[in-house]
Amino acid sequence: MDDNFEQLYNTYYMKVYSYIMTLAKNKDDAEEITQRAFFKAMTAGKRHRGDASEFTWLCAIAKNLFLDDKRTTSRMSEDGLENIQSQDASLERAFVDEDSAFRIHQVLHSLDEPYKEVFSLRTFGELSFNKIGLLFGKTENWVRVTHHRARLKIQERMEKE
Repeated sequence: MDDNFEQLYNTYYMKVYSYIMTLAKNKDDAEEITQRAFFKAMTAGKRHRGDASEFTWLCAIAKNLFLDDKRTTSRMSEDGLENIQSQDASLERAFVDEDSAFRIHQVLHSLDEPYKEVFSLRTFGELSFNKIGLLFGKTENWVRVTHHRARLKIQERMEKE
């Protein structure tokens, strides 16, 4: 292991693990995906190009591995998306399916502000509630409520279609 990679690992392991833990909601899965993400970053022919921060690059690798695992699990599951229990999990899985993702983007595009921007910053920009609050000059609680309402509006409109 070269020194650069070891420094990268020591600096970002817990941050990437925490990020994946919010997606996977399972300690073992999060540890596995985080390990695989760092392994892939180390062994891949492509290196960090500097277009984004190293943390963002590692999170993108980890998120793609998480989504790959979810796609595989969905294909193997007989019940598919019908047995999803939490609203967050169903919305996250819907992004995996291209048609659903396109429909979600259509619904998102039709949302009023600030719902559209808060949802986009949180989901696609992967910003914390606190940072989004700073952008809007609002409290973290305001951002959480606005994000929750945006998610409900998207789900409601998706169900109508």
